[in-house]
Amino acid sequence: MPQLIVVSAPSGAGKTTICRRLVEKVGGLAYSVSYTTRKPRPKEKEGVDYFFCDRPRFDAMIEAGEFLEWAEVFGNYYGTSRQWVFKQLENGLDVLVDIEIAGARQIKNTFPEAVFIFIVPPTFEELVHRLELRGTEGESELRQRLEQARTEIEAHKMYDYLVINDDLDRAVQDLVTVVQAERLRLPKSDQFWRRFF
Repeated sequence: MPQLIVVSAPSGAGKTTICRRLVEKVGGLAYSVSYTTRKPRPKEKEGVDYFFCDRPRFDAMIEAGEFLEWAEVFGNYYGTSRQWVFKQLENGLDVLVDIEIAGARQIKNTFPEAVFIFIVPPTFEELVHRLELRGTEGESELRQRLEQARTEIEAHKMYDYLVINDDLDRAVQDLVTVVQAERLRLPKSDQFWRRFF
């Protein structure tokens, strides 16, 4: 039975890098691309990193119920296409959704059987260091992100798994292990047993 896999982390924890590596290593996994009203960062590509859209279009999509989840993060809106996710699941693919904690909460309320994975660096100091190195935010936005990160980390209790990103290869392997373990859970083996007999 295909699975919705939700991965969240505070900004700077490395979740997008880890998720992209996971998709390279594990077959049968579709990586959801979010919609956002945020402007593209250097090297980001339309339809690969995000679907970039303006606020009126995003508002219309909210009104039409097109999002499985959506959230405002630092003045920008992000959302996951409901239709796209369910189409992949119907096609027999597991779906990996890389989203903010606010969006994960919405999915938890409407899709509690999803698998929820939380990624963090080994220490808060390391999170600060990574955000500073990233250099994509000004000083004011960086302070905001760090304040938000403290709040977001408190949400770790709603997740099923914790992946500590102290070593990228190990973190990717931990995520691979979670996906493989979820695929082996007996309640999800109905298809196998139907074929078995």
